[in-house]
Amino acid sequence: MKWSELSIHTKNEAVEAISNILHEAGASGVVIEDSAEFAKPREDQYGEIYALNEEDFPKDGVIVKAYLPESSFLNETVEEIKAAVTNLTNFNIDIGENIVSIVEVNEEDWATAWKQYYHPVKISERFTIVPTWEDYTPVSTDELIIELDPGMAFGTGTHPTTVMCLQGLEKVIREDDTVIDIGTGSGVLSIGAALLGAKSVHALDLDEVAVRAAQENIALNKVEDQVAVFHGNLLDTVKEPADVVVANILAEIIMSFTDDAYTIVKPGGLYVTSGIIAAKRDDVKAALVASGFIIEEVLLMEDWVAIIARRPQ
Repeated sequence: MKWSELSIHTKNEAVEAISNILHEAGASGVVIEDSAEFAKPREDQYGEIYALNEEDFPKDGVIVKAYLPESSFLNETVEEIKAAVTNLTNFNIDIGENIVSIVEVNEEDWATAWKQYYHPVKISERFTIVPTWEDYTPVSTDELIIELDPGMAFGTGTHPTTVMCLQGLEKVIREDDTVIDIGTGSGVLSIGAALLGAKSVHALDLDEVAVRAAQENIALNKVEDQVAVFHGNLLDTVKEPADVVVANILAEIIMSFTDDAYTIVKPGGLYVTSGIIAAKRDDVKAALVASGFIIEEVLLMEDWVAIIARRPQ
């Protein structure tokens, strides 16, 4: 089978949004090549780089790659992707050079291209992300392993926004908590919440492909008894408030429903949000406070922000 490798040269700020556009267009996942990867200061043991070649990365900016099956509709799909990426400027997202290129690859090359990027990564005190094809032995008795197949959706869960959400959940989840995961994507945050002892997790996503991917990952990690995945927009499928709500989505979307989010966090409960670029940190904090939340902690990683907020008793 023939595949087309679509590459978009952009800025880090646009990576999450472009990844979502590619996923909705039918991509099984994305590869992110960030020019800053080798210059990033790493103050602790989390998120080490494994066996990467600097020559595989761009000189500047970020290249987001996706693989699409060749078909008679491919040209229309590529044009729709280009239009959707250009439209991100209407949300004040810097898309950089926005250079789009496409090359043909065969299925064997496609599979190999995926695997060279993904290896086990320890991302917090307890969590380690492990691709399904890698053998990995836990180094401590309380280590929590999340297995993911990056061919399913949204990569391996090691983007800073996802990492900070998992670190935030590690701080706030208590045994038998109820959790809502808004925009679950690959399901990695729901899996993390379940492994931390959450009694039940209500995961939801607007994208039906993401819902299926999350269900597969949840089954892979054997947490089906705790996590249920629903297809729905934001809070449409939520009926009851939860102890902890997590949302790893765009800052603009977070700010659009802070009042609604307040209503689904139990009094005394916590709201963990990410997907926020540093430039929008104060805007998101202000929106959360205006809705009644108290800011408990702000996490920073590279150019990204996560916020832990509490609803007062």
